[in-house]
Amino acid sequence: MKSKIMMVLLPVLALLAGTLAGCGSDTTKESQSTSSTTSTSKTEATSSDSPVTLTVEVFDRGIQGQPDLNNNTWTRYINDNFGKQNNAIVKFVPVPRSQEVDKLNVLMAAGEAPDISFTYDSATVSRYSSMNGIMQLDDLLDNNGKDLTNYLGEKVLSYGAFDGKQMAIPAKRTSLAWIGMFIRKDWLDKLGMPIPTTRDELYNTLIAFRDKNPGGVDGVIPWGVAATGMNYGYGNLIDSFWGKQSEEEFVTTPGWLKPGNKDAFKFLNKLYNEKLISPDFALDKTAKQADADVTNGKVGFFSANWDYPLRQNISEPLKANVPSANFVPIDTFKNDEGKYKKIAYNENGVSLFIPKSSKNAELAIKYLNWMSDPKVLFFLQYGQEGVNHKMVNGIPQVINQTGDNMQTSYLNLDYTLVVNGVELGDPQKNIKALAASAPGLEAVAEQSYKINTTDTYTGFFFDTPNKSNIKFGKTLGDMNNQMTDKLIVCKPSEFDSLYDKLVAEYMAAGGKAVMDENVKIYKDMQANKKQ
Repeated sequence: MKSKIMMVLLPVLALLAGTLAGCGSDTTKESQSTSSTTSTSKTEATSSDSPVTLTVEVFDRGIQGQPDLNNNTWTRYINDNFGKQNNAIVKFVPVPRSQEVDKLNVLMAAGEAPDISFTYDSATVSRYSSMNGIMQLDDLLDNNGKDLTNYLGEKVLSYGAFDGKQMAIPAKRTSLAWIGMFIRKDWLDKLGMPIPTTRDELYNTLIAFRDKNPGGVDGVIPWGVAATGMNYGYGNLIDSFWGKQSEEEFVTTPGWLKPGNKDAFKFLNKLYNEKLISPDFALDKTAKQADADVTNGKVGFFSANWDYPLRQNISEPLKANVPSANFVPIDTFKNDEGKYKKIAYNENGVSLFIPKSSKNAELAIKYLNWMSDPKVLFFLQYGQEGVNHKMVNGIPQVINQTGDNMQTSYLNLDYTLVVNGVELGDPQKNIKALAASAPGLEAVAEQSYKINTTDTYTGFFFDTPNKSNIKFGKTLGDMNNQMTDKLIVCKPSEFDSLYDKLVAEYMAAGGKAVMDENVKIYKDMQANKKQ
């Protein structure tokens, strides 16, 4: 059961504020600018013999063997079926996935961002909006985005509204499961141990993995961890320590001040000092080492995306290296209320926006409107039957992932910008399609999805930009990562004093300012609801 009352995520990335602030200054100018650019776009697209070039961001994920990101099966379909009909050429602008916000900041500051830009960091969109660096989209959507608006719906679109204005277009997220936890069932069977269902049971299991090494591997790692945030993180362990709070306290208070948070990190510190988690996790910033440890059969338990062990880059090398390995999903961090509370995705995915520098705003909305057609989405996700997919029990399964037909992201989500996840028009079919993406592991996939959409909460959406977060976010984000590593690896005797010291420094460095402003925004939102 999902409760949408709990948590606010505060992404923490910098913006070149001075340059972006020069993009505009007031509402009147913003309206004039939007009117001017859309008018220009319309004139160019209808009266000029030369096609208009619409630039669209695309992630370069650096996947081995990936096709030309501007010339492949999917981009040719887009240009043949949208470009030619609109006297346009759709040109994709690659941005490294690992540097997406930093690169986007540079492009925005230089006035060179693609006509359709995007980011998964809603705080970055909030910053751009507050600095008047992106276009208001209400009129553009009314005039050119009817199908898009109907497809996304009011709830999803609300995540792109700031101060009552539609500043971004959030993609629809069809799969809400986020973080999962997995354990080597074959190791448990060798030890005659049950699947752990509590923290204490998991602790005892990790000790058994360490001391008895059921996999017979050199350098066994009971719990695989990396310093990358979500993948190889801590699942809902920290959440399970948190004490009771009101909604206001929960969504406005930083994690470091939540009741029970100190005990959660003390437990992680205990695990590290007892050699129960990856010894060099703090050095693994890319998760490459953790991936290697998992696929080489060294890891007994880990947490990552709900479908992580089902992905080909994990499942195939693991099967080749350790054919008997069997990771199964589990729920093991029960809180004091007897719940396995865990965060899930909101209904919105990536945020799309149009920079003020764009001269093709109307065409950009037409492109996204065209993409919301179910037939277009199906082709971009699955391609042609017999060539790019086959039908099994009424569910499409992707095939032929080579050359120009290769998808550079799961179901081409970097090209299907209006949706994040499988879109077959039916939630049950979507779940079956997700499971079918892992041949032979369908039951595991369905079980993991069910676990990780139970007892969930979602991030709280603040409808007003937090100026303190804009100012201090990057500093606080860096401090957050450093604090986590330091507290886990310090000596147990130093933990309490170090925790108090680091938290005090965090709050003084901007944490309190962000929290106080969140409280104000929250109270204003609640007051507006009552009016």
